[in-house]
Amino acid sequence: MIELLLTISGVGMLVSILAGMRAPKWWLGSLLIGTLAGVIGAVMALTSGVVWDWRSELIVGGEVVHLRLDAVSALFLALLGLVGGAGAVYSREYWTERAHPRSAHMGRVWWSLMLLCLGLVLVTTNGLHFLIAWELFTLAAYFLVTLDRQRSEVRAAGWLYLAASHVAALCLFAFFTLLAARTGSWELGSMRDRAELAPLFWLALVGFGIKAGLFPLHVWLPSAHANAPSHVSAILSGVTIKMGIYGLVRFSGWLPVPTEAGWVVVVLGVASAVLGVAFALGQHDLKRLLAYHSVENIGIILIGLGFALVAAEHGNAPWGRLALAGGLLHVWNHGLFKSLLFFAAGSVLHATGTREMSRLGGLWRAMPWTASLFALGAVAICGLPPLNGFVSEWLVYLGLFDATMAHGAAAWAAIPSAILLGITGALALACFAKVCGVVFLGTARSQAAAHAHESGPAMRGAMLVLGAACVAIGLAPVVFWPAVVRAVDVWNPIWAGAETPIALGALSLFHVALAVLVLVAAVWFWKRVKRGHLARAVTWDCGYVAPTPRMQYTAGSFASIITEWFAWILRPVRHEHRPMETLPAHASFAEHTPETVLKYAVEPAGGVIMQLSMAARSLQHGRVQAYLFYLLVGLAALAVVVLIGVDK
Repeated sequence: MIELLLTISGVGMLVSILAGMRAPKWWLGSLLIGTLAGVIGAVMALTSGVVWDWRSELIVGGEVVHLRLDAVSALFLALLGLVGGAGAVYSREYWTERAHPRSAHMGRVWWSLMLLCLGLVLVTTNGLHFLIAWELFTLAAYFLVTLDRQRSEVRAAGWLYLAASHVAALCLFAFFTLLAARTGSWELGSMRDRAELAPLFWLALVGFGIKAGLFPLHVWLPSAHANAPSHVSAILSGVTIKMGIYGLVRFSGWLPVPTEAGWVVVVLGVASAVLGVAFALGQHDLKRLLAYHSVENIGIILIGLGFALVAAEHGNAPWGRLALAGGLLHVWNHGLFKSLLFFAAGSVLHATGTREMSRLGGLWRAMPWTASLFALGAVAICGLPPLNGFVSEWLVYLGLFDATMAHGAAAWAAIPSAILLGITGALALACFAKVCGVVFLGTARSQAAAHAHESGPAMRGAMLVLGAACVAIGLAPVVFWPAVVRAVDVWNPIWAGAETPIALGALSLFHVALAVLVLVAAVWFWKRVKRGHLARAVTWDCGYVAPTPRMQYTAGSFASIITEWFAWILRPVRHEHRPMETLPAHASFAEHTPETVLKYAVEPAGGVIMQLSMAARSLQHGRVQAYLFYLLVGLAALAVVVLIGVDK
C-alpha cells in the first residue's frame, strides 16, 4: 500500500510539472493528489513501522536507483506534503497570472520540481543520487526566490543564496565522495562500526548547517526569506531548511561521529536560538523578523540533537531520547507555525503592499482572519500552551532536566542550556508582542494600512489548515508521540522498546481544559462588546491637542530596551539629526540592524579574495608559452606529491 501511495505521489508531481506552464487547474489538482498521497504514505510508515524499500533496474549516473522510506524520512515527508500542498493552494490567489504574468507559470513549475526533488532527497539511499536531487531542489529554490527579479534586492538575495548553496554543495560533495572512496560504494546506510569515517561529520555539519541556517552559517537566510514571495518564504522556512536538519539527523545516525560532536552541536544550537531571536527583535521588516526566528528554532532543534549525541556517548542515556524526540517534534511544529506566520505576513503584504512594520498598524479590524491566525501562530512559536510549540519545547526541557541528574559534563552543560532556552522563549514572547501590537493593533500608520482588505478564501483556507494542525498537536500530543518515538528509535536502535515515562495524557487534558477556558472567555468578551457594555475611546495621547499615528510606539522603540542588551552583536546603525539651535528645527532619527556576520565577516573576506583574484590577473596575459610553463610546473608538483605518497 505504501508503495502504491508513493507511486501516485511521484506521478502526481510529474504531471504537475508538465501542467504548470499552461494548465493551472490541472497543476493544482495533480499536485494536491501527489502531496496527499505522499502524506498518507508517510503517516502509514510512521504508524505501522513498516520500512518501504524499492530497488529498481533503472541506472542513473552509473548507479542503480534505490529508494527507501523509514520513520525518519517519513517524518520529514509528511511535513513536506502538508506545507507543499497548502502553499500551492495559497499561491493560486497570492501569485496570480494577472498580477505576475511573467513569472506565475514558471513559479508553478519550479514549485512542483522543488517538491519532487525534496521528496527524492528524503527517500534515496545513494550518495550520488542524493547530491543530484539536492542540487536540483537548490536550483528550483533559487528560481522561486527570484520570481520577482525586477527588484534589485531580490536579485541580490538570490545571488547570496546561490553563493551559500555552492559552498554547502562543495562541502557535501567532499563528504559523499570521501565516504564513497573509503567504503567503496555510493550506497548509504548504517556504518557505525567504521570509526575511520567519524571525521567526515565536520564536512556534513558545515554543508547541512548552511542549508539549515544555523548561526553563524545563516547569512543567506534573512534576505532570501524576506525577499521571496511569501508562499516561497513559507516553504523555505517550513521545509527546505529542514533538509539540513534531515541530513544531520540521518548521517549522525548512520555514521560514527567524533566524541566532541555533540558538544559542538549543542553550542551551535544555543547560539542560534539566543542570537536568532536577538536579531529578530532588532528587525523592522516583518518577513525578515520571521526569518531570524527560523534561525532561533533551528537552534532549538539542534539543542535536542546535540544532547542526543552527548547521551549516545554516555552509554545511550534515556534523557537523550527525550531531547531528540522534542527536537524532531519541533521539526514538525516549526514547519507548521512558521509557514502559517509567513502566509499571514504574505496576506498583510498582499493587502498593504509593504513589509515595513512602521507603516502598518490597526489591521485587526480590516483583516480579522489574518490577524487571528497570525496571533495563533505567534502563541505557538513562543512555546505557550495549549499549542504545539509548547509540547516540543517541553520535551526538550524534560531531556535537559533529566540530563542534570547525570554525572559529569552533561549535567553541567544541561543547566545553562535550559536557562538559555528559557531566555530564548521569553525574548520570543517579547518579539511577537511587538509584532502583534505594532502591526495589528493601534492606528493605521499609512494610507495603505488604512485601506487594507482581508485575504481571499484560498489564502485563508491554507492558513486555516496549518492553524488546525498546530491546535491538533497541541491538544492531542499523545496521538503523535508514537510516530516521533519510532523515528528516534530508528536513529538509535539501542533505545528501541525502552520506556519513556512522560505524562502526555495529563498534558493533553490540561491543554484541552485551557483551550475551553480561553474559548469561553473569548465568547464572553465578544458578547460584552456586541452589547455595547465596553466604552470606546482613543488611546491616551499624553495631552497632545492633535495626536497623529506617528506618535505611536514603533517597532524599534518597543524593543529598544532589550536590543540594547545585544548591541555588542547586533551593531545597530543609527542616523539622527539633533537640532541644537534655539528656535525649533527639523529633527530625525532612524535605526536599522544589519546582518552582522555578513557585514563584518563574509564581505571583508570576500573583498580579500577579490583583491587576490585581481592580483592574479597578471598571470593571464595571453602568451601561450607561459601557459604551457604553468602547466608543466603544475604537473611536476603533482608528480612530487604522488611520489611522496608512494614512498609512504
